[in-house]
Amino acid sequence: MSVTGRTLGGPLVRRAIRPIIAFLLVVGGGIAGFVSLAGVGPIEAAFWLIDPASISVHYQARAGDGRRVKAFATVVFGTLVVAGVWIGETVLTTAFGGQMREGIEHMQTKRAIDELDDHVIICGYGLFGRTVAKQIGERERPVVAIERDGDTFGRIDTESVFAVEGDARDETVLREAAIRDADAVVAAIDDSNANIQIAITASGIAPDVRLVVRVGDEDYTSVARRAGADEVVIPEVLSGEDVSDSL
Repeated sequence: MSVTGRTLGGPLVRRAIRPIIAFLLVVGGGIAGFVSLAGVGPIEAAFWLIDPASISVHYQARAGDGRRVKAFATVVFGTLVVAGVWIGETVLTTAFGGQMREGIEHMQTKRAIDELDDHVIICGYGLFGRTVAKQIGERERPVVAIERDGDTFGRIDTESVFAVEGDARDETVLREAAIRDADAVVAAIDDSNANIQIAITASGIAPDVRLVVRVGDEDYTSVARRAGADEVVIPEVLSGEDVSDSL
């Protein structure tokens, strides 16, 4: 996941406000100190913060050494450097720290998925996909969930399910889920056409993988079979059968 303005702006402002205030306080204190010690005006004092060499020029023109002012300037400039580093570190950490952490987590997940064998890939982590994942997980079988919606992806319990963000119709995404080593692929999206496209792509990459395809109604059953589905599931029909069996 990439860091975006939507996710970055708030945290960046909140974390950067303290070092920025500290920097401004040092600037204000430095100007006030120069005005008090050297008797210069605020504008000239502010210029000294920008160009420290002008302090020596000032005292050379007045035949003075200005030791107290120079000592004070050393402290101010040192503090400004510290405050500036603090601001830079805060901005960099906030802007790129999340990306680095996500990159490391992504690499760890990819390595773990590459080591899987006979796992089940669930394409789409909506209610149906979560239900299937839970049932498979209870049998202690590894599950890889593919989800392209960012919000839904963020809600995946990565303690029990390996997660891959992307469109399962994309061959690259299916390969990232280690489809060649998978036992089965469940096309669980709430879109019959998308699930059939997943089946076509999956069967092209891994002809021997077992394909379970979810469809919305029986009209899609024959199309899903031709796309390579080994089993076609209509959740609404199954739910109806479950209700009737309980009566």
